[in-house]
Amino acid sequence: MSTHEVTNQVEPFVDRDFLSEDRALAEAVGRWVAAEEVAPLGELGRLAGSPEAQDHGRLADANRPVLRTHDARGNRIDEVEFHPSWHWLMARAVGAGLTAEPWTAPVGRGAHARRAAGFMIWSRVEAGHGCPISMSYAAGPALRHDAELASRWLPKLASRTYDFGIRPLAEKAGVIAGMGMTEKQGGSDVRANATTATLTPGGPLPGETYRLTGHKWFLSAPMSDVFLVLAQAPAGLTCLVVPRALEDGTRNPFALQRLKDKLGNHSNASSEVEFDGTWGSRLGDEGRGVRTIIEMVGATRLDTVLGSTATMRDAVTRAVHHARQRTAFGRLLVDQPLMRNVLADLALEAEAATVLAMRLAHAFDAGEADFARIGVAVGKYWVCKRTAPMVAEALECLGGNGYVEENVLARLYREAPLNSIWEGSGNVNALDVIRAISREPASLEALTKELHRVRGVSRALDDHMDDAVQQAHSLRPDSPEAAFTARSAVEGLAVALQAALLLEHSPTVAEAFIASRIQGGHGHTFGTLPVDLAGSVGPVLDRIG
Repeated sequence: MSTHEVTNQVEPFVDRDFLSEDRALAEAVGRWVAAEEVAPLGELGRLAGSPEAQDHGRLADANRPVLRTHDARGNRIDEVEFHPSWHWLMARAVGAGLTAEPWTAPVGRGAHARRAAGFMIWSRVEAGHGCPISMSYAAGPALRHDAELASRWLPKLASRTYDFGIRPLAEKAGVIAGMGMTEKQGGSDVRANATTATLTPGGPLPGETYRLTGHKWFLSAPMSDVFLVLAQAPAGLTCLVVPRALEDGTRNPFALQRLKDKLGNHSNASSEVEFDGTWGSRLGDEGRGVRTIIEMVGATRLDTVLGSTATMRDAVTRAVHHARQRTAFGRLLVDQPLMRNVLADLALEAEAATVLAMRLAHAFDAGEADFARIGVAVGKYWVCKRTAPMVAEALECLGGNGYVEENVLARLYREAPLNSIWEGSGNVNALDVIRAISREPASLEALTKELHRVRGVSRALDDHMDDAVQQAHSLRPDSPEAAFTARSAVEGLAVALQAALLLEHSPTVAEAFIASRIQGGHGHTFGTLPVDLAGSVGPVLDRIG
């Protein structure tokens, strides 16, 4: 129509390179990943930013999975049907080695850091399919509690072949793992679980076999091949390995009741399941289920940091992309001083999350168990908490366009709260940090050692470190005061750790981060950097693709 001339609208956000354009991530890859692994990550980064991948992400999110409980003849099948774009995304994630491969890779190649970078890059295409990818990665350390079960499942969890469908392990070229802990009466309090596991020797699975009876309130990715499940055995809460298909080709009883209608994460099928005589093999000792599965929880918590970081990065990059092309009041938005303040502030948050996420992944490669134990809990609490307000501000940079689904910010906003809930909400993680400090004092010592790598460079950071560590030392799990102040204590440690890592690895942005987050030169919203940091805005924005 002659009245419809499109002007002052930005170009589509495609044909991007999600590795090279992300300076903080590219530098971390160069620092902690073997040189021969960098080129494949670059290929993944270019694929992730391609029109093809971005369209598959849109389609997977828009076409939700469908539960098929019965076939046309009335037989129970309990299957979930996914859009072809879901399978396209899964095939490329598995093919890029984003599942359990690091647990089988040679030491010294930075396998966990490589996989972390790849997970962040690929999560920017679409976040929902990252759930089964994450659980398949995280099952690795838990399975190592039983050599026989690990030898059976881990090689195919580490496979780069995506092989969808419910079939026995022997018939699969690669498998995907899930997890079933949450029940309706307990939520994060898994010790309140009511699902029972009855020892039944001679079952159709290897090892000590049990039959499960009960209901799981949240079981994501129900078309996975195998699940780690918590249930009450005679000696207490126990971890079991539960496959969907038995070795003789029959299906394990696995009645899917419904799929959850969620705020976001639409492509991922989160279900309720009924176990009624369902077979499982015991993993670890009876009554030690939490201790057995906690390594899986730790690895999935790492992925919540990675996934939230990816969401942050995608949000701010899209906001900057918009501001560099959109004109308002006679100037490009990116040249408007107040918008530059907002964008730089968002960029600081994303860069701090990125350097922390990659440092935590490197800790897995370096065998730094004490640092990883507390660092992942601290990072999970803080980065995931910061994501929702950060994405909301990035969305606002696009104005009404940000609220329109086709510009992706709306999808990112719906996704933003998820990782703060998954694998323990904020309170659970904050209290977990207190427990780690009390029961495993070497974890706080390792964190303090990491902070002190930059001691003496910034007086403000030194003072903040001392205060945060001193407060952490005073925390005790049985103290009502400590429980009441746990969030502020964890926040202090998180900001100190991010600042220290930025000072060591991203000094061009560290000054602005310390001045705004530690020295009090910041308001309660993004875009309140003090005026004396105006000169830092350019270098900060230059690091955004």
